[in-house]
Amino acid sequence: MTRTRASAKKAGTSFERMVADYLAEHVDDRIDRRVKTGAKDRGDIAGLRHHGHRLVIECKNAAKTLLGPWAGEAEVERGNDDALAGMVVHKRHGKGRPEDQWVTLTMGDLVALLTLSRDHLNNS
Repeated sequence: MTRTRASAKKAGTSFERMVADYLAEHVDDRIDRRVKTGAKDRGDIAGLRHHGHRLVIECKNAAKTLLGPWAGEAEVERGNDDALAGMVVHKRHGKGRPEDQWVTLTMGDLVALLTLSRDHLNNS
């Protein structure tokens, strides 16, 4: 079966809902799918925080893994949201449980999460 634009959109929406519901259940019940904001997109999941700092998640349910472009998209959205870090949660095909999905982020964002600062990125 060939994926159409409509089926891809439905799969993406369903994946975002699964990610948001899992995080809401296990992290903070205020986490939810974000309403689409157009040109100044701030990620797919709202309400995720780490020690008071906003985090951006870009969700991807795609047959082909495109980490570079996806990480770039997460970084733009992180900037739009003035968030501490951005990451990509992407579908691990063959695995249906939310806890089995992949999470990808840059080393810079990992250090930001661990130190609660983006100062190390200003020197690059």
